[in-house]
Amino acid sequence: MEDKQKIQPRKSLQQIQPYSPGKPIWEVQKELGLDRVIKLASNENPLGPSPMAIEAISKSINGINRYPDADATHVKEIISKKLHVQSEQLIVTNGADELITLISEAYLEEGLEIIVPSPSFSEYDFGAHVMGASVVAVPLGEDYEYDIEAILSAISERTKIVYICSPNNPTGTYLAKAKLQHLLDSVPEQVLVVFDGAYSHYAKAEDYTNGLEFVEQGYLIIVLHTFSKIYGLAGVRIGYGVASQEIVKDILKVKEPFNVNTIAQVAATAAIADGKHVNDSQAMNENGRKQMYEAFSKLGIHYIESMSNFVLVHIGPNAKHVYEQLMAKGIIVRYGGIWGLTEHLRISVGTTEENEILLEKIGSIIKRDLP
Repeated sequence: MEDKQKIQPRKSLQQIQPYSPGKPIWEVQKELGLDRVIKLASNENPLGPSPMAIEAISKSINGINRYPDADATHVKEIISKKLHVQSEQLIVTNGADELITLISEAYLEEGLEIIVPSPSFSEYDFGAHVMGASVVAVPLGEDYEYDIEAILSAISERTKIVYICSPNNPTGTYLAKAKLQHLLDSVPEQVLVVFDGAYSHYAKAEDYTNGLEFVEQGYLIIVLHTFSKIYGLAGVRIGYGVASQEIVKDILKVKEPFNVNTIAQVAATAAIADGKHVNDSQAMNENGRKQMYEAFSKLGIHYIESMSNFVLVHIGPNAKHVYEQLMAKGIIVRYGGIWGLTEHLRISVGTTEENEILLEKIGSIIKRDLP
């Protein structure tokens, strides 16, 4: 029997590479037969989830036979009070990743373009390619700082979206408030600025902005936030966007009903009120960054000062070898090859103990491999 002609997918799928997350702990344990694995690859909160969220989840379990609130009404009420915005300016999604896809579905089509500073979060490219749009990559400047003039120069009549991730993943660098103001004042009126503030809680720079003030001022901007990082809820998937009511209405047209499960909604409403957990997480992260900086300096490893919960380090031509050696020792970090940073590792900040083990192991590997 002759094979039938293979069903062909859309042409735009030829441009898509599936997202490659860091290996989970269980997989590394199984592959290498290790009892303990330290994961410093996915920028997760080493303190774990908010205790208030855990308590709220335990109380809500008996209600999961019911469909979740399709509008995430209570979540939006809590966020609106916290951020001093209207509920109608909020859209709650299955993590910020879903929101990036929804923005793409709402505004992109074949022939249009998005502008993405490079290197940055790969999901921006994914959303564009799904819709048949093109990605215009604009390299970051010296020490991975944003080059606003280069971004503005890349805008054409086909540009629909400009993405800004601040603090940026994977570099940890950020866009100062004045520069974001300049960008927003300069982009054409048909261009939407998407400001991804997933790591905003970790930024300590005096001139940093989380973007929300520009929503209030009426700019064409949507600000993305997530509960995965500072709140420690990566496993339940919930994030949100803040924008004008008009932009939110556009995106809601492509949102699936019941996109955010009940457990996630309950956890988020509790976590956002847990100020102690947020403060403890910020303090641990700041101390962890300093711990890494001091050790990297002693080892002669160049690093980019980070406003996030990870540090990008320059290892050199043997970066992939160091990554593999760390993996063999039960320490998962992120190899920079996915961003074209073949001589770099991105290392999430862990607990003091986890950082100590990582730094000891990376030091021994580097010293052993020196000529």
